Amino acid sequence: MLNRILPVVSHSRGLASAAAAQRQTNGSGASTSEQCMEREYKFGAHNYKPIPVVLAHGKGVKVWDVEGKCYYDFLSAYSAVNQGHCHPRLVEVMKQQSEVLTLTSRAFYNSVLGEYKEYITSLFGYDKVLPMNTGVEACESAVKLARRWAYDVKGVPENQAKVVFAENNFWGRSIAAISASTDPDSYGGFGPYVPNFEKIPYDDLAAVEKAISDPHTAAFMVEPIQGEAGVVVPSPGYLRGVRELCTKYNVLFIADEVQTGIGRTGKLLCVYHENVRPDMICLGKALSGGMYPVSAVLADDEIMLTLKPGQHGSTYGGNSLACKIAMEALQVVLDEKLSENSDNMGKLLMNYLKKLPQDIVTTVRGKGLLCAIVINPKIDAWKVCLKLKENGLLAKNTHGDVIRFAPPLVINEKQVKEAAEIIGETVQSFA
Repeated sequence: MLNRILPVVSHSRGLASAAAAQRQTNGSGASTSEQCMEREYKFGAHNYKPIPVVLAHGKGVKVWDVEGKCYYDFLSAYSAVNQGHCHPRLVEVMKQQSEVLTLTSRAFYNSVLGEYKEYITSLFGYDKVLPMNTGVEACESAVKLARRWAYDVKGVPENQAKVVFAENNFWGRSIAAISASTDPDSYGGFGPYVPNFEKIPYDDLAAVEKAISDPHTAAFMVEPIQGEAGVVVPSPGYLRGVRELCTKYNVLFIADEVQTGIGRTGKLLCVYHENVRPDMICLGKALSGGMYPVSAVLADDEIMLTLKPGQHGSTYGGNSLACKIAMEALQVVLDEKLSENSDNMGKLLMNYLKKLPQDIVTTVRGKGLLCAIVINPKIDAWKVCLKLKENGLLAKNTHGDVIRFAPPLVINEKQVKEAAEIIGETVQSFA
């Protein structure tokens, strides 16, 4: 009897604690930033080091903290909110569909998935789409598909398929993703790793050819611009060279467009800058408009139909709510010409960034509204980000000395100028 009672008592305590926490937030007033951060630290895993700001509200290119201070968002949830925070069309679609049907699993058909599949494959020009939820799921699915294609179509001996990646890539922190990583913070202490993953230098076509000439190679997966590595833009012609080499050696070209896609770099897909067509496209982040996790792999029948029932899937992948949101998220980008705006506002922002003092900002690089500055190693880039926050703009450093600037694509000229003034004043304060 005691064993049956104890869980009930424990559960009651849990409910009481939750109720107390709710009262602390909603009773005499909202929690302060300090209280929110302390609560996260106490009850959550310590797997992030956020900028110390607690956001409570967002609209367009701006966000507000719990005390009501306004900031320019120059991270865009790592390019997930390209359409801007809480875009009214996405909010409305989410409301409408959530009242009708959200999830059935793929055990049954749903009335929206076919519409979504036709829409996205027609838009990007591929035979089939594999719907998933997160960027890392899309990329893992592409790797899995590439292996299956290698065995069933290319004729690679069983369990010998190799997948090649560029060094300093980032596509998540699953076991497969970290097995492809060259960042010790990502992979250190989590082995053993997935076999037959080879890493080669980025923006090096000779290295690509040497690696993929191995007849056991299934695919080469690469970001058209490396985001987490610090907005590293390859040399003109690199992606076209990759396409030609993959065709030459009968190897699949997988473009990881999870961060660079959906208008971020000034075109709907970053690969469009070089007019190349990868064998597989991985999408995520802005495919959801920041509303709900949505990702996808696009490929033609020769690749996608190697998957048979039961060999891959996701309970949430392709659910009705996700499909409605994804279609509207893409349509917003098209209707509001956000790719074009990204191109125009990106050029404007880059012009401002290039005027920053070179003794503090050693390099400026980017494409569209995926921009970055490299901070002199004598100056702590983290402290620059903290000062930017203090001055009303949110950004985050990566790889130590690089600060990314990636605002929502709805930003206008006046807002770019205001944000650039904040960046300029902040950088000058470190002189």
